[in-house]
Order: sequence, then C-alpha cells, then structure tokens
Amino acid sequence: MPHRPLRRALAALAALLTATLGAVFAVPGTAQAAPVHYVALGDSYSSGVGAGPYDWSTCLRSQKSYAPLWAAAHGVASFAFPACGGAVTADVINDQVGALSTGTTLVTVTIGGNDAGFADVITSCRFGSTSTCTNAVNESRAFATATLPGRLDATYAAIRTRAPNARLVVLGYPRLFELNSCGWLAMSVYKRTILNEAADVLATVIAGRAAAAGATFVDTRPSFAGHGVCAGDPWIHDVSGVIEAYHPDADGYRYGYLPALNAVTG
Repeated sequence: MPHRPLRRALAALAALLTATLGAVFAVPGTAQAAPVHYVALGDSYSSGVGAGPYDWSTCLRSQKSYAPLWAAAHGVASFAFPACGGAVTADVINDQVGALSTGTTLVTVTIGGNDAGFADVITSCRFGSTSTCTNAVNESRAFATATLPGRLDATYAAIRTRAPNARLVVLGYPRLFELNSCGWLAMSVYKRTILNEAADVLATVIAGRAAAAGATFVDTRPSFAGHGVCAGDPWIHDVSGVIEAYHPDADGYRYGYLPALNAVTG
C-alpha cells in the first residue's frame, strides 16, 4: 500500500490531469455567449410606425417593432432605441449616434428612404396623375443614385466612429405593392410597378454602401413578398392613416423584419 503522503500526491496529480484534459477536450459551444449591447437606430421602419401603440413623446416608437422584439427574444444585456419616425441621415448623425459607445456590440439601422423623398413620392402617386407620379419617382431615383450614397457613407462612418466594436446591420425596405387587381380605388398597376422598381433601386444603393462600410445588409424584400398592399394577407398598410400609410403593420415587423434580422444574427 502507498504511504499516505504518496496517495495524496497521486490524487492531486489525477485532479490536475482531469482539469487539464477537460479544458483541452471541452465540448464546443459550452462557453457562455458574450453579452449583447444593442442599439437600434433609424427612421420609421425601425421605430415601428404602423405597428402601434406608440409613446407619442418618443418619435412614434412601438414595442412591436422588430428591434424591441429582437432584444426581448435574445435577452440582451442592454438595449437603446433612439430610432425616430421621419428621420433622415442627418438626424441619425446629429441626434441618434449619441446612444452608441465603445461598449456597443450590435447596431441596426434603416435609413435613406426619407432622404429620397418617400412621403412626397407616395403622396404624388397615390393622389396625383400618372405623369405626376412618374416625375416624382424619377426624381427620387436620381437622388438615390447621385446624392444618397454620400449621405449613407457619412452615416455609417459616424456609427463606426461612435461604436468601433459593434457589428453594424443595415436593413433595407420592402417593396410596398403586389401587382394583382385590388379594386378601383387602388393605385394603377403602372404606378405600383414603378414604385416597386424605385424600391429596388434604393435597395441596390443601400446594399452597396453598406458593403463598402463593412456592414451586413439585410434585404427585406423577399420576406415581404406576397404580403404587400393589395395582397390577400397584407403586412403593409394602404391609406389607413396619415402616419401609418405604407408602413408595415405589426405582422410586417414580426414576420417580415424580425426573421430577416434573425437570419443574419442567429
């Protein structure tokens, strides 16, 4: 029989070997995930216009938007939500990036639609003549390709400066319309078509500038396919109110935007 001191030494050696081998052969994925500090920036498509109800003192923010839904589902360590209905790129730079810090680990943003005249174009097409609509769409497309890229670059750079350690996820906008017949009060197929084509141009521009900034672009057009205005199950409001018109409803944020974001974040 080994002497008692030798037995103690052997037991200590065995414990050391067990701990060492356990560390070497640990099962992947058992380490705790790093805490997520999430900030959601952007315009009405991030603040949740269309989903309701709103805190009317806070830029029409809704807890049914994709951002708070994602934060709740992922148990984030912190969540800031400065996204604001009606925001343009300058508003993100001047009023929203202050919520970011070196500790921020995830930033999402939708921006650019208002810079390109979203509200004016929709109004011109919904209530104006075909030629008025066409002119408004053409002006918006020209702006999106010539001027908007510089504004997006400046916005993404401001985000990077304030949150250098964060992953930046840029979400795009859906096509608003299905092209089937949906009543004599609806916009013509031609108007809906050129508005969808304008949405495609905007998506291409935003995707390109996001890539240039090293961000992840999330194309939401596939998520909303078959659920635009004139669909049997629309996730986008038609003229249901001055504020909510042509914005996603609660289903649009939950079943359109949220799964699209989950697809790139897990």
